[in-house]
Amino acid sequence: MNCSLLTKIGDLQLQNPVMTASGTFGYGLEFADFVDLNTLGGIIVKGTTLEPRQGNPYPRMAETAQGMLNCVGLQNKGVDYFCNVIYPQVAGLKTNVIVNVSGNSPETYAECARRIAELDHIPAIELNISCPNVKKGGMAFGVTPEGAASVVKAVRAAYPKTLIVKLSPNVTSIADIARAAESEGADAVSLINTLMGMAIDAERQRPILSIGTGGLSGPAVKPVALRMVWQVYEAVNIPVVGLGGIMNATDAIEFMLAGASAVEIGTANFIDPTVTTKVIAGIKEYAERHKLKSITEIIGAAHGSVS
Repeated sequence: MNCSLLTKIGDLQLQNPVMTASGTFGYGLEFADFVDLNTLGGIIVKGTTLEPRQGNPYPRMAETAQGMLNCVGLQNKGVDYFCNVIYPQVAGLKTNVIVNVSGNSPETYAECARRIAELDHIPAIELNISCPNVKKGGMAFGVTPEGAASVVKAVRAAYPKTLIVKLSPNVTSIADIARAAESEGADAVSLINTLMGMAIDAERQRPILSIGTGGLSGPAVKPVALRMVWQVYEAVNIPVVGLGGIMNATDAIEFMLAGASAVEIGTANFIDPTVTTKVIAGIKEYAERHKLKSITEIIGAAHGSVS
């Protein structure tokens, strides 16, 4: 039996549920020697801001047990560079190229999104609301329902295509944040972004990362991510995209059973640049073994098993 791997995120159709996580796959072009980019469900390119950003000083990456820390700081050449230089190179790909949008005010988010909306072959954006709000002393937009709502509302007014909002896990109730994003017009939510952490060099007696703290990703965060996807699936009526520590097809399937319509693979790309294609093959094998007609049959299937 041939199982359909097609899935949808709002109006966005994916040929399979496997996408790449922003910041771990460059613009996709960097992985073209390892992966047939056209076989992926989607490529979410590195964080893009209205103006170029230099990012944080080095060192800004550190290995940890079962994961890694980063404080890259959204280094990128700005949205105009993406539109003028990168877009012509990715516009012909037979997959969904999605731009991760960041900013420091609702206005900068909205203007960045507006420029990307003009690109015919970019069907969606992923809104990174884990960025510091310069008007609120650096507190991330995504840690309060009000902050999240303010950004989503501004971007929704400027951006007519599929809007995915990427949620921060560094909150007390991620369900409340997800509901706020949904209420202001998000078509989907993706979660989780990295967990705040740090590493210290015992011999040098100082933090390893240049700014002290950074975002933790990799297998260590998977149980937290899985729990949050489960909670958000029960809290909203829009699709959920799951990410956080997915290293293989079984991990991806667990996220779908928890409620994810699609998944993103991040840190695993650094370990095995071909991991996305292996996950797609593993999902297909699982679907055939379980005699599924459509992979969408397993979305949220684990719910109802817990009293």
